[in-house]
Amino acid sequence: MVDRARELAKERGYAVLAPIDAAYERGEITKAQWHDRVRAIIEPAYLAGTTAQAGSGHSGSAAEWDASRGIIVVAIDRSGTFLDVGCANGLLMSSVEQWSADRGLAVEPHGVEISSHFAEVARTRYPHWRDRIWTANADGWEPPMRFDMVRTGLDYVPRPDREAFVRHLVDRVVAPGGRLIIGKNNEDRDEPGIADTVRYWGWRGVREVRRPHAHPGVEASVVWLDQPVVEND
Repeated sequence: MVDRARELAKERGYAVLAPIDAAYERGEITKAQWHDRVRAIIEPAYLAGTTAQAGSGHSGSAAEWDASRGIIVVAIDRSGTFLDVGCANGLLMSSVEQWSADRGLAVEPHGVEISSHFAEVARTRYPHWRDRIWTANADGWEPPMRFDMVRTGLDYVPRPDREAFVRHLVDRVVAPGGRLIIGKNNEDRDEPGIADTVRYWGWRGVREVRRPHAHPGVEASVVWLDQPVVEND
């Protein structure tokens, strides 16, 4: 039996998103329709947010945002370019820049967002980054440049397509020697999770950090892997 409370702790939109996933997996809708249906649910919820963090999908305070999303900086150990896949209103871009600066790193944020409405909100909030925020579906996107660090969530694509999504990002979006960061994730405690799944797909050197979550059966995680440097003959 599905533990509904735990599933909602992992994903607040579980109740409305699960039927869309099921319809895709049954072949009743296309991938484009999956994206359209998910966007139709997320857009109004985020756009109705009255705080910066609510406009980026977080229901807590600014301090709770830092405590929750700040786990991402564990995977940032260098200066360089940073791409936030699914950047929403741009708050995570700004936060990563500040969190990294607090650690003595100079990170240059960029963003890509499938929702034109979210992308325009981000450009309005951060006009100095207007030319760094693209409107596109990162699944299959060919960026104008590659990035030292790319952060994404796996839930941005249907479950059966996640392996291909990761391979596309590593092969086409992450710079040689760069890093793909997956998270922040809410995962089942003491059970195989995203890191194990990525290892199963064949990636080596996958690392993760987990932290306690308010729900006793859930942990917050961030997972990362590095793109090998290709040596010229």
